[in-house]
Amino acid sequence: METSTVDIIKVASNSRTSAVAGAIAGVFREQKQVKVQAIGASAVNQAVKALALARDYLDKDGYNVITIPSFVDVEIEGKVRTAIRMLVENR
Repeated sequence: METSTVDIIKVASNSRTSAVAGAIAGVFREQKQVKVQAIGASAVNQAVKALALARDYLDKDGYNVITIPSFVDVEIEGKVRTAIRMLVENR
């Protein structure tokens, strides 16, 4: 059971990489941790590209962030789907 209040950024296959990267960096700067979630290969691809870009943004601010991926089950419209959730935290 999760009790964390860390924001989850949900990424879709049509998400703009730079917008997601900016959101990741912004939430990280405020909370020092962020979760990025995607369902499906295209969405995961967009999320990974955004994470790489956000890492560059945060590196310029002196953060050395790492990403820890995991599988999570989420319920969408009454159906359980498996998502990839990536925790971003400072090394």
